Amino acid sequence: MKVYVTSDGLAREAADGDLEILDLPARDLGETLTEDPDLDSVRGAAVKRRSALEDVCLCAPIARPGKVIGIGINYHSHVEETRDLLAAQGIQPPEAPMFFLAPGTAVIGPEDEIVLPAIAPDNVDYEIELVAVIGRVASNVAAADAMSHVVGYTLGNDVSARDVQRRSFESPEFSMSHAKGIDTFKPLGPALVTRDEFDEPLDVHLTTRVNGEVRQDSRTTDFVHSIASCVAEITKYMSLEPGDVIFTGSPAGVGVFSGQFLKHGDVVELEADRIGSLRNVVAKCPNSA
Repeated sequence: MKVYVTSDGLAREAADGDLEILDLPARDLGETLTEDPDLDSVRGAAVKRRSALEDVCLCAPIARPGKVIGIGINYHSHVEETRDLLAAQGIQPPEAPMFFLAPGTAVIGPEDEIVLPAIAPDNVDYEIELVAVIGRVASNVAAADAMSHVVGYTLGNDVSARDVQRRSFESPEFSMSHAKGIDTFKPLGPALVTRDEFDEPLDVHLTTRVNGEVRQDSRTTDFVHSIASCVAEITKYMSLEPGDVIFTGSPAGVGVFSGQFLKHGDVVELEADRIGSLRNVVAKCPNSA
């Protein structure tokens, strides 16, 4: 099942590609998952009306996740891309899944603007990521049981201020959340697709385009750590709850290694099999010169 959050409420994708706007009170999948971890109420809901996808205003599938968790360096291609940079910092690629936290206030939806922050506008980078959405509470779960806690997937952009991120390697005053948790730095969407729509092992094609130019092109078969392993590692340290989201890492092609950082007016388009396209335009901070 492919589920959208629209300005008119929750919607299912019909067989012909149109949206079925549902007769449900919830306007956010996060609150729905708290009571309905399998989204059965969405599967069985009556339809208020139908609409073409292009005629609705899409919102982030989870507007304010309780936790936004990112997995670092989780594609073999990205390990190779970062090897020299990590070596210069005296850091080895992690043997276990490495994760960080970002605030829910960083989340925006399709067509919302990624805003270059006044505090760090010059080294803002994109990273396409498959995002796992938690449906059931998970605490200290084994990898073999981890996927039963994942309801489905969406698409995300792990936007980063790379100059701020560098400071996190150099100073205890900064962390990854400073670089990756800035307002508008976690676009999500366009839809949540339930896990039963995907085969295992997971094989999803991911593509990033900036102003039409392909910057990233890979498949999730290049994962270093499976999503199950990531869930198991995270839940050693903290519980995951319905509506929490896990950005599962990004493949090679990020801007920091080519010097192609995002600038005002850029159009960033992410695409994933079955999930669709997530498009955001880059804007200047209103308080910047």
